[in-house]
Amino acid sequence: MSNPSTTPPLPKDGERNILITSALPYVNNVPHLGNIIGCVLSADVYARYCRLKGYNCIYICGTDEYGTATETKALAEGCTPKEICDKYHEIHKEIYEWFNISFDKFGRTSTNSQTEIAQDIFNKIYANNFTLTQDIEQLYCEQTCKMFLADRFVEGTCPHCKFEDARGDQCDGCSKLLNPTELINPRCKVCSKPPVIKSTKHIFIDLPQLQEKIDQFVETNSKGGNWSENSIAITNTWVKGELKPRCITRDLKWGTPVPLEEFKEKVFYVWFDAPIGYISITAEYTSEWEKWWKNPENVNLVQFMGKDNVPFHTVIFPASLIGSKDNYTLLNNLSTTEFLNYETGKFSKSRNTGVFGDGAKSTGIPSEVWRFYLLNNRPESSDSIFSWDDFNFKNNELLNNFGNLVNRVLKMLNTNATFKGVVPKIGELNDVDKKLVQEVDEHLVQYFQKLEEISLKEGLKIAMSISKLGNTYMQDNKPWDLSGKDDERCGQVLAILINLIKLLSTILEPYIPSLTDKVHQQLNAEPTKYTPTFDLNAIPAGHEISKEILPLVKKIEAEDLKKWRTKFSGIGPEFPIDMKIATVLEVNDHPSAENLYIIKLSLGGDVTKTAVSGIKANFEKSQLLGKKLAVVLNLKPSKFKGILSEAMILVADDGQATKESLSFLVPSNPQSIEAGSKIAGKGMSIKPKPTIDYQKEFLHYDLTCIDKIISYNKTQLFINQNEPLVSEKIGNGKVR
Repeated sequence: MSNPSTTPPLPKDGERNILITSALPYVNNVPHLGNIIGCVLSADVYARYCRLKGYNCIYICGTDEYGTATETKALAEGCTPKEICDKYHEIHKEIYEWFNISFDKFGRTSTNSQTEIAQDIFNKIYANNFTLTQDIEQLYCEQTCKMFLADRFVEGTCPHCKFEDARGDQCDGCSKLLNPTELINPRCKVCSKPPVIKSTKHIFIDLPQLQEKIDQFVETNSKGGNWSENSIAITNTWVKGELKPRCITRDLKWGTPVPLEEFKEKVFYVWFDAPIGYISITAEYTSEWEKWWKNPENVNLVQFMGKDNVPFHTVIFPASLIGSKDNYTLLNNLSTTEFLNYETGKFSKSRNTGVFGDGAKSTGIPSEVWRFYLLNNRPESSDSIFSWDDFNFKNNELLNNFGNLVNRVLKMLNTNATFKGVVPKIGELNDVDKKLVQEVDEHLVQYFQKLEEISLKEGLKIAMSISKLGNTYMQDNKPWDLSGKDDERCGQVLAILINLIKLLSTILEPYIPSLTDKVHQQLNAEPTKYTPTFDLNAIPAGHEISKEILPLVKKIEAEDLKKWRTKFSGIGPEFPIDMKIATVLEVNDHPSAENLYIIKLSLGGDVTKTAVSGIKANFEKSQLLGKKLAVVLNLKPSKFKGILSEAMILVADDGQATKESLSFLVPSNPQSIEAGSKIAGKGMSIKPKPTIDYQKEFLHYDLTCIDKIISYNKTQLFINQNEPLVSEKIGNGKVR
């Protein structure tokens, strides 16, 4: 009943027409629990509520696919941006399907509709003189790539903490935000060559010209649209005082092209382009999309997002639509969340910290339990923390309060010798019955009020309070004692409880739809829309329930909790080796040792190291030049016949002592890996020791090559946490 319509609904005069969106998840990652509750799950509850109320609504979402992050991810994985988007769009889609998210349309932004609509909005803003151009100094790869470098296409040394692999937008070492031009020894992420600073022209949306209209929009809609205090405060940091022009173009290939000849090599910046995705995805859903998006008199736009997305939806997106001078539907109601953090720190896929969508599925815990927990813990006014103890507590609450109520009542009706699974007639209510009906009706008023306000967490608490009323009513009336002694009263109590379970299955449907589907199956009844009061005839007398009554919720075992806490804690084996990929630049004979090479290695940018290696008997110089291979950088430096060796080239050795016995350790896809890329196992805590003694320490490390896969302590090693490190030739051996 709360699932989407099979045909696209359109707004209707005289009805409540609600257009619901949730922030478009960025395509190049796997969503974690914080992402899921922050937008798609919260919006899903509200969309299901609206459908059950009979409102005319659609729920639109999709993957945000353009921008720098997609291009850099594609570069890292050795594929095209479109291939990255195709891969991760399916990952997102599968996770949201498992979580029972009821989109009317889950689309994507890399479509022709996106290009057409985004360019149309821009052309009108441009024609209305709400744009300007400015010259910006940017880093330019002059030696190889011949292109301006967006922030994530630049790496270098952080000026604050001296971390060598800081990105052009932020340092992973100290977390400080950066501009690419601030980096020390910057290098192009594509070719590792040092860039130069050049001036390039960009387009800005002239927000100061739109200041008055934006102020008016924020003032009116923030009050009428139930914006949170934090959302208003974040918006006011932009609009109070003087708005500044905002750059809306970038020097990239993967994006919506700017439809001006002078800027044909540029694309729109993601925060101008991405919100337009709501419109283009709707256009992919129905050709009559303008009836939703150009109909502010009849359509209410409700948007869900995390607090970090607020200014782009309350300032930039409305400003773009206002600047077009088309009659667009603008944001009315804004529902934002604070952050959900994990019990051991921030969610991190690379560090295996926290539960991500695929991880939740892997536990075997049903999606309805995850939904119930997240919605109980929704960070509506302050940040909240996921903890396994609390997760277990909420599972037990669902089990003991709602699950056991359903199981006990339905089993009791089935096993009763008089009723045999057939719902008895409800006669005249006594004072106890009337009290229950009155209390349930009072709770329903509060429930509907909270859902209208989009206070989802409070709505769920009220629904569970109604379930608690049912448990109290059952305990007070003890139908098990009445059976065979006062069958009329026993039947009355069971019939009222059956109808209460039907009511609970409806009001809990937005929150835990797959669980309430099971309840409806056990009731042998179809889902229905809301009723304003407790309907004691929702399941009429004479109705026969299902004979198969199974437990709805299972207890979580202590050993499973312990296992999952460890699995998702980010606590992994420490990796003491500073291991990276290097590119061989030069190979020379050692002047004083006939079996040694002196090898010059590049580690990206201007960073080079010298390795003195005894591999001359196994490899010709031509086999080394230009090769990308694994090296160790924190061995204690040693001199070999007067030449200092600063790095060691790693090889797999099959122990046969032949010319073919050694094999370099290389990326499985060398084209996608840059010099300087880090090597470690997934989930490992990378803590290189300052120096490692080769004889006393390194030779005792459990580094192995099995079926060409390289492992440390039985944990497979990857480059950049993604690309497998493999033996180039031999299948099995010791790594040294």
